[in-house]
Amino acid sequence: MLSVIGIGSTNDNITISALEAIKNADVVVGYKKYVESISDILDGKEIIKKGMGDEISRVELGVAKALEGKNVALISSGDPGIFGMANVLFQIISKYDDLEIKVYPGVTSATFSASLLGAPLHDFAAISLSDILTPLSEIERKIRHAAIADLVLVIYNPISKSRKKPFRLFKKILLETINAETLIGIVDSTYTPSKITITTLKDLNERDVNMSTTLVVGNSMTYKFKFPIDSNDFDDSNNRDYMVSPRGYVVKSKIHPMAKEFYNKFLNGEDILLSNKTCEFYPCHNGENHQCDFCFCPFYPCGDGSTGGKWIKSKDNNTDIWSCENCSWIHDKKTVEWLRPKIEEILDEIDDLKSKKKDLLKIRRECIYHTKR
Repeated sequence: MLSVIGIGSTNDNITISALEAIKNADVVVGYKKYVESISDILDGKEIIKKGMGDEISRVELGVAKALEGKNVALISSGDPGIFGMANVLFQIISKYDDLEIKVYPGVTSATFSASLLGAPLHDFAAISLSDILTPLSEIERKIRHAAIADLVLVIYNPISKSRKKPFRLFKKILLETINAETLIGIVDSTYTPSKITITTLKDLNERDVNMSTTLVVGNSMTYKFKFPIDSNDFDDSNNRDYMVSPRGYVVKSKIHPMAKEFYNKFLNGEDILLSNKTCEFYPCHNGENHQCDFCFCPFYPCGDGSTGGKWIKSKDNNTDIWSCENCSWIHDKKTVEWLRPKIEEILDEIDDLKSKKKDLLKIRRECIYHTKR
């Protein structure tokens, strides 16, 4: 039996099934660094350690031992199917007959890094910047198309001492393609525990990146927030920034009386155009030159902080309220021009603000993609 085993990104996230498979192995084969990282569970086993670049040799040694009738554990960091040893095995497996194999999944850098950064993954692409086996033109094509598609990007193998060109190309492509203020999470596993940094694309510096770093590039909706908000009752080390790429879950609520009043007028063609500076509430948000076409947001409450909203407590501290004080996106000219025909098309009656909330939030996502990039 030859088992390809993902040992996770760190020792404390190896899976139970992986531990059991290693326990049952007679022989353990792997890259020296990875084998040594689990040395405390390898007593009494035959150990074969190889260097970086000897991937095919590792697989063939493992196969040879398995054909001798031994249980072999072929070790891979993270998940063996994501830039790991499973690919190498299946590339050459057709050379052998009568070989029983099994792949044990592991916690890959994408999910490990996401767990430290908060909830940054939505639809995402995992891309390695290593050009040792992959031409730069292929790496460039993948980065560019993934960025255009507004996917969250998880970047493996971003840079090394001798391999800096792919990283510089990666940053250049993103600056040409997406907003320079796009958030990027940096998880550096050379530290224990891993060092976590959240920066922006324009401020991303190669000095902060190494071969043991994973980068998580947000999409057009990814936002940053600090939690816990009030650190008085918490250790300061827990009060830090997190990244969130919202999925758009519906926050159930009644239709606000002000929404009913405004959209009655809106549906009757009595809506307000441009900036209504005579309004007693103008400007109702931080900023200037607000468009008042949507005096009351059709998405309220969206529960999505990517445009500046947040949860606050009511004055009596008994109710959670979605505050739009710092969200002026709905009043931007570009937003209004894109959104107006969509809202006119979907709203037939006031109750649609509630019954069509999912569809409204999908329109909101699409609008953000077109207006914030």
